Amino acid sequence: MTDEQPPSPYEPPPHGQPYGQPQYGQQHPQWGQQPPYAPQPPYGQYGPPGPGPRPGGTNVLAILSLVFAFVFAPAGIVCGHLAKRQIRQTGEDGDQLATWGLILSYIFTAIGLVACCGWIGLAIWANSDNGTY
Repeated sequence: MTDEQPPSPYEPPPHGQPYGQPQYGQQHPQWGQQPPYAPQPPYGQYGPPGPGPRPGGTNVLAILSLVFAFVFAPAGIVCGHLAKRQIRQTGEDGDQLATWGLILSYIFTAIGLVACCGWIGLAIWANSDNGTY
């Protein structure tokens, strides 16, 4: 009987043998057989269906409402009200954006109206004669 040891993975292979390949009929010492897979558990009953897919993202009109509040406030008011209605119907995100867009749009519209009325009043007062010549 001969005590033959498998070749070390650190030794170069014999002449004509590709590196890292065991000789025919030998199993590589580092490679064992793969363990068998665990059995799959049985399938259970299906539960109730979850909520349907949510519409994606934030409502665009809600974003526009907030942007137009700073650019052209009356358009922000229109976009905010349309966004609120769409959000109620579709369930999209963006309700707070639409609310803040409406609040800021109303505030900036009111400031603009007061400024316009003040400018008109100042123009009328500056043009008045006060009865003196």
